[in-house]
Amino acid sequence: MTPEEFRTAGHQLVDWVAGYLEGVERHPVQPPLQPGAIAALVPAHPPTAVEPWADVLADLDRVVVPGLTHWQHPSFFAFFPANSSYSSVLGELAAAGLGVNGMTWATSPAATELETVVVDWMAELLGLPANFRGPEAGGVIQGTASEATLCAILAARERITAGAGNHTGTLGDLTVYATAQAHSSIEKGVRIAGIGDRNLRLVETDEAFAMRPEALAAAVAADRAAGKRPFLVIANVGSTSSMAMDPLAPIAEICQREGLWLHVDAAMAGMAALCPEHRGMFDGLERADSLCTNPHKWMGVNFDCDLFWVARRADLVGALSILPEYLRSKASEGGTAIDYRDWGIPLGRRFRALKLWFTLRLDGVAEVQAMIRRHLELAGWVADQVRADPRFVMAAPPTLNLVCFRHVAGDAATDGLVEAANASGEALFTRTVLDGRSVVRFCVGARTTERRHVEAGWALLQRLACAA
Repeated sequence: MTPEEFRTAGHQLVDWVAGYLEGVERHPVQPPLQPGAIAALVPAHPPTAVEPWADVLADLDRVVVPGLTHWQHPSFFAFFPANSSYSSVLGELAAAGLGVNGMTWATSPAATELETVVVDWMAELLGLPANFRGPEAGGVIQGTASEATLCAILAARERITAGAGNHTGTLGDLTVYATAQAHSSIEKGVRIAGIGDRNLRLVETDEAFAMRPEALAAAVAADRAAGKRPFLVIANVGSTSSMAMDPLAPIAEICQREGLWLHVDAAMAGMAALCPEHRGMFDGLERADSLCTNPHKWMGVNFDCDLFWVARRADLVGALSILPEYLRSKASEGGTAIDYRDWGIPLGRRFRALKLWFTLRLDGVAEVQAMIRRHLELAGWVADQVRADPRFVMAAPPTLNLVCFRHVAGDAATDGLVEAANASGEALFTRTVLDGRSVVRFCVGARTTERRHVEAGWALLQRLACAA
């Protein structure tokens, strides 16, 4: 492809993306397909000749779009929001065009220094406490909260073992604490880190599915009495299933008393702290060791973009730094530059800071705040409708933009309701299980969602509930 062909194709593709996003509402939220349907539309063997750009562009409509679950659809109420703004897409395009690898400062100074600046901006915008700022602390952009959690596990492991965890392999006595509501990446992380999921303790929760501090203290004491080494607590600020909020302040007190690392997983809910009135959920964060939250969920920054802060960067770098000769540089050895390769799992790093930089400059935080507040108002309306309908009962306290409820007729009725609603293509919801019973999750978070979409989604559930 020549530069001129690229310009022509690029203009057409940008037009296509804009048309897709503006017209996404005309598609069923989830396609009514069976496995293999899309693969059947693509040749079984690679092309033997170069094909025209026009054919490739046309196949986006013929092959790709019909097989998508449309996460940008305004009636997408499933899982979590995955917003993608035009400004963020432009940042991603610029990053792809530049094609740099930001693994060290020397490999692209702008990629490193811009990341440092925009992460500091986000700490200020979120109102993070002082323990996550300054030369001893710091933040980094990870791909996902799963990566950030693994990094926290590894850093905590190295602190408790004084650096021996990477070398001795004797980790069977280390124990980790979370609740059953915590994200599945925690179980995967303790497996990868060599801790083993048999050493993951699921702490009892209260009626709101939040961790009971007294149960945490008892679990830690029991493990110490059994000769184990407790070292890490992972607290939810907005759990995946129900948006449960673990009480950070008393948990942090236990962690400080027992010498445990406290990691706070605020993957989606953390973005609500862009609105100052919601920062109370972070009470106690000033005593935490690490925190992650995702602009790619509820801010308009396209996937992938996770913000991960540590109170002591030396713990993280000590766990992950390996320095072969081919990565040495005077800037790094002089201590005047950050090498973010030491702050995460992969060596290679994309220039993710660009899309965050573009979004903050082109859209501004006020637009994001307005979107979050709109979503909270709409979710509150859904909660009111659930309370007023005798066919449904709340399964968890409504929190932020998530409402969890179930059909009074039981699990089969609830499951059937979710399946029928999703099969309609009119909206998409997620099923989960709380207290052993099936639950409908109604999560309001898409960038273009308006009241009419939420009302239509609720009307769909009401209509189908009559047949349940």
